[in-house]
Amino acid sequence: MASRRISSLLSRSLSAYSASPSSASLLLFHGRVIHGRGEGRTIRGFGTNAAVEELVTPPVKISYTQHLINGQFVDSASGRTFPAYDPRTEEVIAHVAEADAEDVDRAVKAARKAFDEGPWPKMTAYERSLILLRFADLVDKHRDELAALETWNNGKPYEQAAKAELPSFARLFRYYAGWADKIHGMTMPADGHHHVQTLHEPIGVAGQIIPWNFPLIMFAWKVGPALACGNTIVLKTAEQTPLTALYAGKLFQEAGLPPGVLNIVSGYGPTAGAALASHMDVDKLAFTGSTETGKVVLRLAANSNLKPVTLELGGKSPFIVCEDANVDKAVELAHFALFFNQGQCCCAGSRTYVHERVYDEFVEKAKARALRRVVGDPFRKGVEQGPQIDSEQFKKVLRYIKSGVESDAKLECGGDRFGSKGYFVQPTVFSNVQDDMLIAQDEIFGPVQSILKFKDLKEVIQRSNTTRYGLAAGVFTQNIDTANTLSRGLRAGTVWVNCFDVFDAAIPFGGYKMSGIGREKGIYSLHNYLQVKAVVTPLKNPAWL
Repeated sequence: MASRRISSLLSRSLSAYSASPSSASLLLFHGRVIHGRGEGRTIRGFGTNAAVEELVTPPVKISYTQHLINGQFVDSASGRTFPAYDPRTEEVIAHVAEADAEDVDRAVKAARKAFDEGPWPKMTAYERSLILLRFADLVDKHRDELAALETWNNGKPYEQAAKAELPSFARLFRYYAGWADKIHGMTMPADGHHHVQTLHEPIGVAGQIIPWNFPLIMFAWKVGPALACGNTIVLKTAEQTPLTALYAGKLFQEAGLPPGVLNIVSGYGPTAGAALASHMDVDKLAFTGSTETGKVVLRLAANSNLKPVTLELGGKSPFIVCEDANVDKAVELAHFALFFNQGQCCCAGSRTYVHERVYDEFVEKAKARALRRVVGDPFRKGVEQGPQIDSEQFKKVLRYIKSGVESDAKLECGGDRFGSKGYFVQPTVFSNVQDDMLIAQDEIFGPVQSILKFKDLKEVIQRSNTTRYGLAAGVFTQNIDTANTLSRGLRAGTVWVNCFDVFDAAIPFGGYKMSGIGREKGIYSLHNYLQVKAVVTPLKNPAWL
């Protein structure tokens, strides 16, 4: 029961501390401050009276920057590396081995040998579950180091990483450890004298490509079910955030995972990613990222060996505030739904539809809440928003803000960079947003809230569904009939009613339309990594059929 509560911290604890920055200290942080001439300074609060504070030195050492192939950390065949950055400072913090097709091929061969000849698929399911459980225990033991690496390389608040994401990460592996020995086929009657059974077999070598916004959580969503089903893996990290996956790979070694079962390579999409997606000896592919890249991945998989593909892609999720809403609570939840993780969330509630009767009050309070949002060094207690991931994403967000201004949406607050160094963006709120504006159509992936007005349920359902995406939606109402009407009318893979971003291990996640193919988490994700085989045997003189 306690574990299930922890797994929902992503919604509950974070919305609580965002509501009250003064009480946001979820943990004590043992770091030290850089003393210098100001090069390492950043602004902590969003407002004219913001204080200047120096950056905290991350309390962790970067130890793993090579590929993990066949149980060994190795350099790239080419010897090339690429830089990993601290988005707080725009400075290089590590040089990571850069994979190309040759490295991917080495990793796939290791995974194939481990699957065909190694002990992993031949272990009992119970033995596999014990390794997953040992790994989860090691994650708990090394939580502080993993959280610090995640914040340092990604920019998300340390409190979010340590108190919400790391417990969820460990919980996901315990969840799939529990499934390992409960995967089985069926027997069924047939017309005639035959015994018929189905076997649920591991699919083989799984290729997995994870994104940069939730490196550890996406690692768990993919690696957990694949290992529980008895597969071997080649995982490609996002080039922006390779460090925590490599650290997790080392912990899997300590947990007793046999060599070659989990191989981790780092590199760029057009080289390493394309090589993995098109590899003829990869049996299954799972990808999380943008819709446009997902199309490329799907095409590469089809043009090679027609491997099955699971895609978790982009979104432009509506968050609907109904006329009966408690406006103060709705403002807080809508704020969390959009600004969580610097707005870098595929299911962010990035179209805030508000009923016309409460629209003006909502806009004023949403603006005030954004102005109170605490922006700064994500290692500091009480900071709600760190930097965007990199220069490309930072510039993209600012371009969309400019587009919103030029299309006559009303800029209520924000609209510019925050501070003078790092990829920080001011929390931004637009009102008077129309459905045909780019900020209402495109996935911005940043701290930009677009507030739209609606009159009735039929209208808001139609407008919410007029999008190429269908990943998630939020509904805020006190009326159960309204909640039922909206949740059944919205074409989205997840509908959160009076909550948002509840990511329990058992809840399936995935989208309609161009938000993806298939589901992750829960029992549904196991289907992605299994083959169903029918076995038919004749029966001679059966006593019964």
